[in-house]
Amino acid sequence: MTKTVIQFIVLFVAIILLQLVCNKIVLWGIAMPVVFIYLILRLPVNLHDGWVLTIAFFTGLLLDIFNNTPGMNALASTIMAATRRPVFNLFVSRENDMNIPIPSVDSMGVGDYFKYMATLVTLYCALIFMIQAFSLHNIGLTLARIAGSSVLSIIIIFGLDSFVSTRREKRL
Repeated sequence: MTKTVIQFIVLFVAIILLQLVCNKIVLWGIAMPVVFIYLILRLPVNLHDGWVLTIAFFTGLLLDIFNNTPGMNALASTIMAATRRPVFNLFVSRENDMNIPIPSVDSMGVGDYFKYMATLVTLYCALIFMIQAFSLHNIGLTLARIAGSSVLSIIIIFGLDSFVSTRREKRL
């Protein structure tokens, strides 16, 4: 196995354990940090879409098993993974696409990475909370959960990225 695969497996186990701890944290009854999607955000850009969808589905399914949620995380993370490449291409030009093997602050720059990450985190939070609510009856609370969880998750994922990223990654 290559060094990158071993690093990803270690990161996978650490992030899943961190997410299980974060599932117990709910700020003001609204904001819950979602950190496991950092795994999907960090997958190499040139990785085949089939692998990305498979990893996202099984990561979401693993969390569904631990949280006793019937497929909600698997669905939301799979949809997020399906939109990952179009969102990436929206914020990074085509000629620079192959220069960025792993999306991070170091390889993309703060602005592009923030737009990429914030879009996907907000999409995931919108999906998961709309699936949980499954109605528009209490839309104010649902929108507050989406906004609060998105902001909290973005802050934590930025911190994780600064901790995990290496300075050896190529900067644009």
